[in-house]
Amino acid sequence: MEAFKLPLPAMWVEPIWLVVQILLILLAGYIAQRVVAKCLTRLGERYPFPPQFLMPLRGGLRWLIMGSALIFVLERLGVSATVLWTALSGFVAVAAVAFFAMWSVLSNLLCAILIFTVGPFRIGDVVELVDTTDKPGVKGRVVAINLLYTTLVEAEELGTGSAMVQVPNSLFFQRSVRRWRGTDVFSSGGFEK
Repeated sequence: MEAFKLPLPAMWVEPIWLVVQILLILLAGYIAQRVVAKCLTRLGERYPFPPQFLMPLRGGLRWLIMGSALIFVLERLGVSATVLWTALSGFVAVAAVAFFAMWSVLSNLLCAILIFTVGPFRIGDVVELVDTTDKPGVKGRVVAINLLYTTLVEAEELGTGSAMVQVPNSLFFQRSVRRWRGTDVFSSGGFEK
C-alpha cells in the first residue's frame, strides 16, 4: 500500500481498498454473466436449441454467477461461509415446511389444471364420487369448476330442495368417478339447472 503514496489519512486507506475489492468482484461477476449469456445466445444461433431450454438456463446461470459474487463480497466484509450456509439451510427448511403445509392447495390447483385440460367431466355432467363399491358417495350435476373445488348440485331429496356441494378437485383423481354426459340424463331426477 505504501507504493501508492496517496495523500489520504491512514485510517481511510483500508476501507477504500475494501470498497475497490468489492467493486472489482461485482464487476467480474457482471462481466462473467454477460459473457455466459452471449455464449449461450451464440450456441442457440448455431444449434437448434429451443428457447424454452435456453431462457431458464441463462437465468439460472446468471443467478449462480451473481450469487457467487455476492458470497465473495460478503466474505470480504467478514461474514463467515458457515453463517451463510446455516442461514440458507434454515431458509430452505422453513420453505419446505411451508410447501408441505400448502400441499393440499397446490394439489387442488394441479388437479384443476388437469380437469381443464384432460376434461374427465364438464359443466352440466352428472358425476358421482364412489367411496367403495357398496357405499355411494357424493352425486350431483356439475355447475362450476373452480381452481380449488368443483361445485355440484345434489338431487332434491324428500322435498328438501337441492343442496350445493363443493368437492376438492384432488378427490376426482383419488377416487373412482362415475359420469353421465349431457343435460338430458336425470332431467326428471330432481336436478335443477
